[in-house]
Amino acid sequence: MTAPMRAKIIDGKAIAAEIRSNVKQRVDHRLSLGQRRPGLAVVLVGLDAASQVYVNNKRKSCAEVGFLSKSYDLPATTTQEALLAVIDQLNQDPEIDGILVQLPLPPQIISEEVIERIHPDKDVDGFHPYNVGLLAQRIPKLRPCTPWGIMTLLEHTGEELKGKEAVIVGASNIVGRPMGLELLLAGCTVTTCHRFTKDLKAHVGRAEVLVVAVGKPDFIPGDWIREGAMVIDVGINRLASGKLVGDVDFEGASQRAGWITPVPGGVGPMTIATLLQNTLYVAESLSDH
Repeated sequence: MTAPMRAKIIDGKAIAAEIRSNVKQRVDHRLSLGQRRPGLAVVLVGLDAASQVYVNNKRKSCAEVGFLSKSYDLPATTTQEALLAVIDQLNQDPEIDGILVQLPLPPQIISEEVIERIHPDKDVDGFHPYNVGLLAQRIPKLRPCTPWGIMTLLEHTGEELKGKEAVIVGASNIVGRPMGLELLLAGCTVTTCHRFTKDLKAHVGRAEVLVVAVGKPDFIPGDWIREGAMVIDVGINRLASGKLVGDVDFEGASQRAGWITPVPGGVGPMTIATLLQNTLYVAESLSDH
């Protein structure tokens, strides 16, 4: 017989729905004042199946909150020059507040150059070095969506973050590195673990806040988790059976953690909700039209 689950669930789906509802109200208010709809351009290069799902979810969410959504589905053979030309056009488009280029990009395209070509004030993914630099300097403007969404999840627990031991497993540009900056900004003592880390178990066992983003199913065993920890599982992995699981052994971790995000229904919905928040922020605060 399994022990009763003790961790409280951090319901990303419900929190994301609250955010979308709030964004929709603010869009409706803008329209009532005769102002234009916030606009998001979504650029997809090639036919990567997972990317197509993400992009469709983003477009659906745009429609739900009343944004103008422009879609650019480019063939996998698109050249760097052609993609940069699309971004230049969108940078100048007065109807577009946010530009999102879905990663990963085909091998002939240098992702860093594409991200840097997006105007920092339209970089609603928060990946531009300028925006990451602002976060590092404690003056964030457009924040990377997944880490900021995770901060919203942590805030919803009502727990005080200042002084907590926070451990991040995974050091990617999209999640791990900006996550460290967000947690530092919140007053945590932050450790980032990566492929060269020695004794991962010891680091995880210290964590009062644990964020795992490595893309490997059940990578962190439940019995590594510190009693009462807040566990944020960014991973979304499909097993051969078709079941979706995270990077943390959910059943095991739930016996020890104080709070935990489910997969699916935890971090995933927050990333898109935060993208909508960023786009609205541009329309309300950064746009000069």
